[in-house]
Amino acid sequence: MAKEIVNSGIAHNVLATGSKIKGNISADSDFRIDGEVEGDIACSGKVVIGPQGTLRGNLNCQNAEIMGHVNGKIIVSELLSLKETAKIVGEIKTKTLMIEPKAIFSGTCDMSQTTSTPQPKA
Repeated sequence: MAKEIVNSGIAHNVLATGSKIKGNISADSDFRIDGEVEGDIACSGKVVIGPQGTLRGNLNCQNAEIMGHVNGKIIVSELLSLKETAKIVGEIKTKTLMIEPKAIFSGTCDMSQTTSTPQPKA
């Protein structure tokens, strides 16, 4: 009898501290960045940029929690959460924005219309 594979729904990707990627990232599931990315990220799920994480490029996802540094355009279709250690330079477009005290944001923010969730390229 064939073995049934059960997906718990907890699938996610991680870029660990000390790792660097130069290029674009496309993901169907959640993604956590604790290293450095120079390029664009398109994700159908949630993107978490940890306190040591850095993104120099654009971010397009459903939800995002940022504790590190982002220099680029951020498009989030649902909730964008900027934690107290976040430093953002660029443009934000989101449905809902939550900013903790001490978070740094320099740029523009557009919450006038809903955005669509990105579909990663095959």
